[in-house]
Amino acid sequence: MIVRRRWTAAATTAILISAALSHPGSAAAAPAPAATPITLAATETALVRVQLRDQAQLDRLVATGADLANRPRARDGRILADLVLTGAQLADLTAQGATATQIVQRAGDGSRHFADSVRAAQARTAAGLRAPGTGQRTTAAVGVDTLAVQQAYWWTTGGQTFLQAQVATTATDDPDVEITVSWRTADGAAGSFPLYRFEDSGEYQYHYNLPQPVPSRPVQLTATSSLGGVSRAVTPSLWPNATPPPLPAGYQKDFIDAYLTPVDIQARIKRLARQYRDLVDVIDLPSKTQGYRRNAVAYLGDPAVSAVVVESVRFGDQGMNGVQVRTVDPGRPSRPLTVGYRDRVLTVTLATDAAGKTVSTTDDVAAAINARQANRFRATVEDGSTGLPMPVAGPARLDDGLQGTEVPAKPWTVQALRLGVHRDGSRVGVLAYSQEHAREWATPLVTLEFAERMLANARTDPATRQLLEQVDIFVIPTVNPDGANYSFNDYNFQRKNLVNHCTGPARDPRYRTSWGVDVNRNYTVGSYFDGYVGASANCLSGNYAGTAELSEAESGNVIALAKAHPNIKFAMNVHSYGGYFMWPPGAYRADGRITLPRPSIDESTLFLNSARRIVGAIAQERGTVTWPSQTGPVADVLYSAAGNSADQLYYELGIFAWDFEVGNDRWNPATGEWEGVGFQPPFDEAHGESQEYAGGLVELVRVARDHAAAEAATG
Repeated sequence: MIVRRRWTAAATTAILISAALSHPGSAAAAPAPAATPITLAATETALVRVQLRDQAQLDRLVATGADLANRPRARDGRILADLVLTGAQLADLTAQGATATQIVQRAGDGSRHFADSVRAAQARTAAGLRAPGTGQRTTAAVGVDTLAVQQAYWWTTGGQTFLQAQVATTATDDPDVEITVSWRTADGAAGSFPLYRFEDSGEYQYHYNLPQPVPSRPVQLTATSSLGGVSRAVTPSLWPNATPPPLPAGYQKDFIDAYLTPVDIQARIKRLARQYRDLVDVIDLPSKTQGYRRNAVAYLGDPAVSAVVVESVRFGDQGMNGVQVRTVDPGRPSRPLTVGYRDRVLTVTLATDAAGKTVSTTDDVAAAINARQANRFRATVEDGSTGLPMPVAGPARLDDGLQGTEVPAKPWTVQALRLGVHRDGSRVGVLAYSQEHAREWATPLVTLEFAERMLANARTDPATRQLLEQVDIFVIPTVNPDGANYSFNDYNFQRKNLVNHCTGPARDPRYRTSWGVDVNRNYTVGSYFDGYVGASANCLSGNYAGTAELSEAESGNVIALAKAHPNIKFAMNVHSYGGYFMWPPGAYRADGRITLPRPSIDESTLFLNSARRIVGAIAQERGTVTWPSQTGPVADVLYSAAGNSADQLYYELGIFAWDFEVGNDRWNPATGEWEGVGFQPPFDEAHGESQEYAGGLVELVRVARDHAAAEAATG
């Protein structure tokens, strides 16, 4: 549910949210640039981790609609942001004092990683709350300010121990307060590291830093401020301090061997339904999506000089691809502007004056096409061509621009799997759904691995069979198949669906990779339309909310499934990337940062305790730990996400709703840096994410079972 803002001139009004990270003297603390600067070709697009010059530069990026891939972070006085950039945009940022530190993913990498995953699969076949507190929230009023340790956690992964701390000062309005954490281990080793101020929506939240490596388990932590405040000493707690039951001998897993397109997913669903008839129903969700289709379009004229954009009313696959459009000079004086269509050719005969010179403008031509061929075509003046003379041009061929020759060109039926022994609503229900955002290729691998584990082990593992006796499971592997097909075949950074609500110049084909609706900003609770932050009315923005709440088939399907099965009491929305574990509230109003209502104490406890269990289960696979600073309510640990699905499920339907962001940063001991993995990492990484987070979903099923049993015992 990352907020990405498409960085185009037309998106400059999408001023949404500033997740501000700052620390006094941050520019001076920044390290020297790398010996070999990271560069891109001017027209190349990539996901880049950038060290920004200062807070002002971040604020400008936010205000101009930059495609931010997750919340900017602070490390050693630097502001680090993951941005989808062209080479020209990166060069512009660099000229302003920013430094690229990592190419997380290039625009072509997704296709290469997809192809690599397919080849690997073939080879295998041939071979056979807010960030959670510690319970030690202590303060000490020494000096001008008072410090409260909100977080002090440690864990070990890959043989390295990490410590994370979060501290708040009462001097909230002083941007120059510096806070330092000091730690000591049981064997007497000691050290310290700085924390950095975090503001959200202009309001101070706390000071924090990324997890810091320490030599062994820390036994004491204190914080001091530049104003003289000193916290009481606390003992850092083990995170997450929860372990799932061990897997029995012969437990079956690893059912994912390649990236899966929506066509592949459809085939997988069909196969599972056939293979496990006694445990599976396939549910066709009620609203068909637009499908992998677009209107056919062409430039009539030269966009560099003057042109009109001509677009078919019907989709290109509906007989409009290949239609031609042209302007002609009648060769006679005093002729009127006329428009005719015959034999799949749209002909615009330009008006002439008494001397026989053509006098029609681009505006005249667009208006004439719209007036006389409205049932077949619509025309707009190309941005920058308003009022210019219309040249004799064409014929130009209309085309929808879609490259996916193997994708069915028709409305798409989104499907859900229903798993369980008792699929009648008599058991507590769990919903797992993924790929609301098209470019998040690893997410359906998680939900499908989870589904297949449950089904395959039901026949051999009594514990799994018992879970399927006690819980009714629903899985939507791809909520947004149209956008996913576009991401696999046309533009791998596509986030939204394929419905184009843009009008006027925004329909110019130059913006084709910015069209669509952000499915996870299209729900009804805490929405943009209700005045909440984190979505946009700009149709070219990466988090465009649509024309109205639930205007899109994709979002409507999720809610329709939940409403049709009121036994669903738990839900997990699987996104990527960055390693987050979150729950409501997910949105706030900008004035005063007023969030949606906070869960009750009992519900907050359930959210956090369940998170510990699920994070512990994820860590069992390869030691991946979701940081405590990234575990908590969406609005606190990420940013405001107006109109997200978890909020509607929780506040309107009473469902305990969580969000995964799979794809945790990986620690690089050689550089001492946390490095991002991106939306479409090399398949080995995506495979690892599918295995660990599928284990997290299995633990969610246990959470639902235990909660239902506890309610029955007290009911």
